Amino acid sequence: MLEHGGRLRKAALEYGIAETEWLDLSSGLAPWPFPVPEIPLRAWARLPEIDDGLEQAACEYYGAAHLLPVAGSQMAIQLLPRLRRIGKVGVLSPCYAEHAEAWRRSGYIVREVLEQEVDFYIDSLDVLVVVNPNNPTGLSLPPRRLLDWHTKLAQRGGWLVVDEAFMDNTPSLSLAPFAHQVGLIVLRSFGKFFGLAGVRLGFVLAERKLLRLLAEQVGPWAVSGPTRVIGQACLLDTDGHARQRLRTEQASEQLRLLLEKSGFPAQGGCALFQWVVTERAEQLHEFMARRGILLRLFVHNGSLRFGLPADAGDWQRLEQAFVAFNKETR
Repeated sequence: MLEHGGRLRKAALEYGIAETEWLDLSSGLAPWPFPVPEIPLRAWARLPEIDDGLEQAACEYYGAAHLLPVAGSQMAIQLLPRLRRIGKVGVLSPCYAEHAEAWRRSGYIVREVLEQEVDFYIDSLDVLVVVNPNNPTGLSLPPRRLLDWHTKLAQRGGWLVVDEAFMDNTPSLSLAPFAHQVGLIVLRSFGKFFGLAGVRLGFVLAERKLLRLLAEQVGPWAVSGPTRVIGQACLLDTDGHARQRLRTEQASEQLRLLLEKSGFPAQGGCALFQWVVTERAEQLHEFMARRGILLRLFVHNGSLRFGLPADAGDWQRLEQAFVAFNKETR
């Protein structure tokens, strides 16, 4: 399995620091979870029903015509390759590594391409995968450009798969309203913006025929009854959405300024994280970890992703760690 952020227990064992003592900034999750509603006993005692309002709430929230709930968008990433004949797949990179891995494991020829290379390669691709905003770079591509790529692919029976896991803060840039078009598949993650990754909920937005085929692969009862209750309540909480957008955007800007002041200016980011490329990435990751601050390290390109601190104490702890690092290594 590939490495991911959030492996706090492993870090606790490796560095001998109790899990409760860590400041975990390794995952791009909002550090303020939405309140979990009271879950009726029937949600635990009965098999999940699909006419409970979750799909309708999600369609309204995302602005989509049709969608399929899944047990986290990771499930869809792994299952989508089953729905096509083997061919050539382009993955706009660097990005969330599970995308390329899923297509490779299914026997596809995968080419990881840079943004400026897409137009050169697109006529030779059957599928193009884009994470928008990108993880970890934060790169955000305009809808018009993505739709142009979709048009070229769809003319030949190809797909554009757009992973919008970090799109909740910028809904106007989402391709959700266009996902009813043949050959366009949009993935949305629930856990990141709502701060409830453990719920394991995601949505696939696409045209009806493809969703039916995917539902056959997913199988019945993929999303639990309690998850459906939580998901619906959060998706309908419009006041909560506004509060979360405001505080994540403010915290992300505060983090950007702190990184710059500390000598590690961000090369990218979005409302839920900042991304730093530095030749001292491994050194800084190790220094922070020995002080109980967990970051997401990308060894292959010498970069770090910083999630958002939750409160004043977390901000002070991070800032003091930077001061100590700069003092000890200058």
